[in-house]
Amino acid sequence: MSAKPQAPTSLPDPNNLRDVLAYWMRLKRVEKGWSQERLAMECELDRTYVSAVERSRWNVSLSNIERFAQALDVEPWMLLRPPNESE
Repeated sequence: MSAKPQAPTSLPDPNNLRDVLAYWMRLKRVEKGWSQERLAMECELDRTYVSAVERSRWNVSLSNIERFAQALDVEPWMLLRPPNESE
Protein backbone atom coordinates (compact mmCIF):
# COMPACT_ATOMS: atom_id res chain seq x y z
CA MET A 1 0.00 0.00 0.00
CA SER A 2 1.44 3.40 -0.95
CA ALA A 3 1.51 6.42 1.35
CA LYS A 4 -1.12 9.10 0.97
CA PRO A 5 0.20 12.03 -1.12
CA GLN A 6 1.20 15.03 1.00
CA ALA A 7 0.47 18.64 0.10
CA PRO A 8 3.35 21.14 0.08
CA THR A 9 4.18 22.39 3.57
CA SER A 10 5.72 25.74 2.60
CA LEU A 11 5.21 28.40 -0.02
CA PRO A 12 7.60 28.51 -2.98
CA ASP A 13 10.01 31.31 -3.79
CA PRO A 14 7.72 33.67 -5.77
CA ASN A 15 10.66 34.63 -8.02
CA ASN A 16 11.34 31.04 -9.10
CA LEU A 17 8.74 29.90 -11.63
CA ARG A 18 9.91 26.27 -11.48
CA ASP A 19 9.25 26.27 -7.73
CA VAL A 20 5.86 27.94 -8.23
CA LEU A 21 4.86 25.40 -10.88
CA ALA A 22 6.04 22.53 -8.67
CA TYR A 23 4.03 23.89 -5.72
CA TRP A 24 0.75 24.19 -7.65
CA MET A 25 1.16 20.86 -9.43
CA ARG A 26 1.72 19.01 -6.19
CA LEU A 27 -1.06 20.86 -4.35
CA LYS A 28 -3.65 20.30 -7.09
CA ARG A 29 -2.58 16.68 -7.59
CA VAL A 30 -2.91 15.95 -3.87
CA GLU A 31 -6.31 17.71 -3.76
CA LYS A 32 -7.47 15.24 -6.42
CA GLY A 33 -6.01 12.35 -4.43
CA TRP A 34 -3.80 11.39 -7.36
CA SER A 35 -0.36 9.83 -7.34
CA GLN A 36 2.35 11.18 -9.62
CA GLU A 37 1.78 8.09 -11.73
CA ARG A 38 -1.91 8.96 -12.16
CA LEU A 39 -1.10 12.55 -13.13
CA ALA A 40 1.49 11.30 -15.61
CA MET A 41 -1.07 8.92 -17.11
CA GLU A 42 -3.66 11.72 -17.43
CA CYS A 43 -1.04 13.90 -19.19
CA GLU A 44 0.43 11.07 -21.28
CA LEU A 45 3.85 11.79 -19.77
CA ASP A 46 6.34 9.65 -17.88
CA ARG A 47 6.04 9.45 -14.09
CA THR A 48 9.72 10.27 -13.65
CA TYR A 49 9.16 13.49 -15.61
CA VAL A 50 6.24 14.49 -13.35
CA SER A 51 8.41 13.73 -10.31
CA ALA A 52 11.27 15.86 -11.66
CA VAL A 53 8.92 18.78 -12.40
CA GLU A 54 7.44 18.55 -8.89
CA ARG A 55 11.01 18.72 -7.50
CA SER A 56 11.85 21.77 -9.67
CA ARG A 57 14.49 19.79 -11.56
CA TRP A 58 13.24 20.41 -15.13
CA ASN A 59 12.30 23.37 -17.24
CA VAL A 60 8.87 22.71 -18.68
CA SER A 61 7.53 23.49 -22.14
CA LEU A 62 4.35 25.50 -22.57
CA SER A 63 2.75 22.43 -24.14
CA ASN A 64 3.38 20.39 -21.00
CA ILE A 65 2.11 23.19 -18.75
CA GLU A 66 -1.08 23.04 -20.82
CA ARG A 67 -1.25 19.26 -20.33
CA PHE A 68 -0.79 19.59 -16.57
CA ALA A 69 -3.41 22.35 -16.35
CA GLN A 70 -5.96 20.39 -18.36
CA ALA A 71 -5.48 17.27 -16.23
CA LEU A 72 -5.66 19.29 -13.00
CA ASP A 73 -8.73 21.31 -14.11
CA VAL A 74 -7.08 24.72 -13.84
CA GLU A 75 -6.11 27.47 -16.25
CA PRO A 76 -2.46 27.21 -17.36
CA TRP A 77 -1.58 30.68 -16.04
CA MET A 78 -2.75 29.63 -12.58
CA LEU A 79 0.12 27.11 -12.35
CA LEU A 80 2.61 29.99 -12.74
CA ARG A 81 1.00 32.47 -10.36
CA PRO A 82 2.88 32.77 -7.05
CA PRO A 83 0.56 31.81 -4.17
CA ASN A 84 0.02 34.16 -1.28
CA GLU A 85 -0.15 33.48 2.45
CA SER A 86 -3.97 33.25 2.50
CA GLU A 87 -4.13 30.32 0.03
